[in-house]
Amino acid sequence: MALSFDSAKWLTEEVVDVLFFIGILYIGKVILTVLWDLAWGLRVHVWSKLVSRDLAREYGGKWAVVTGATDGIGKGYAAALAKKGMNVVLISRTQEKLEKVAQEIRGQYGVETEILQVDFALGRPIYEIIGKCLAGKKIGILVNNVGVLGSGPCFFKDMVDDDLWALINVNTASVPAMTKLVLPGMLARKKGAIINISSSAGHMSVPLIQVYCATKSFVSRFSEILPFECRSSGITVQYITPFVVSTNMTSFDAQINKEGFFTPNANTFAAHALSTLGYTQQTAGYWTHGIQSWVYEKTPSLLLTYIYMWRLKASLSNSEKSN
Repeated sequence: MALSFDSAKWLTEEVVDVLFFIGILYIGKVILTVLWDLAWGLRVHVWSKLVSRDLAREYGGKWAVVTGATDGIGKGYAAALAKKGMNVVLISRTQEKLEKVAQEIRGQYGVETEILQVDFALGRPIYEIIGKCLAGKKIGILVNNVGVLGSGPCFFKDMVDDDLWALINVNTASVPAMTKLVLPGMLARKKGAIINISSSAGHMSVPLIQVYCATKSFVSRFSEILPFECRSSGITVQYITPFVVSTNMTSFDAQINKEGFFTPNANTFAAHALSTLGYTQQTAGYWTHGIQSWVYEKTPSLLLTYIYMWRLKASLSNSEKSN
């Protein structure tokens, strides 16, 4: 049966009205999502910095433990924690650097420091030594920061065995192993905070740093799951997923490593990231990294993979030429 002209016109108007309504709902959803993200960002990255906090009281212990504490983000966290009045146990592999950083922190902030020289690349045997060092201390905050990139970007077929096992032992195994040492004391006191330094790379597929990405993905997933086991225990678990920070780890490429708007130095990054503790379980750590994270979530992952592949291949090529 054929429709009359008036009937067809009516149906067309109905379809237009329905599409208009759907469009209004979609636009409204987009606006509300953007406003929510903005409000969340302001709370985490602005309001958190305005609040004065006693971290030792809040997290049930005067001592903080920082792994990989002599360089980069770890050193920045150690200084930021000391500035808040926390005593700090510095754990790293180079005795000379440990002594220097400990002296700097004591002199500048007047807190107690202890140092422990271990190489996390050695794996399981070192944790008995660490456990003895930490025994009897009321540890309020643990920062699982220690991490390596290996010898730099490379194709997996060219990766040397020492780099492979260092990446696994340092980046991956250290996080649950250190957590296992301090968590029982925190649970007994029903207070404590564990901060795991992951990476935005853990949520991306970045060629030439493939094992690094995989190890950081482990850190993020472990950090997502652990809070469910610690519910109602008073334990805070936070993981940080930075983009590029100007540290020795990114020194393989001067352009990537160059300090700028999206590339803070380690001290600036760590101080900002510490202020977010207790305000969010996961954060990029720095406000401009939060912007990057928001943009990358909207960008097709395959496109990002090709972009990173192109950029890191250029870095690898330049490195080979300079050698």
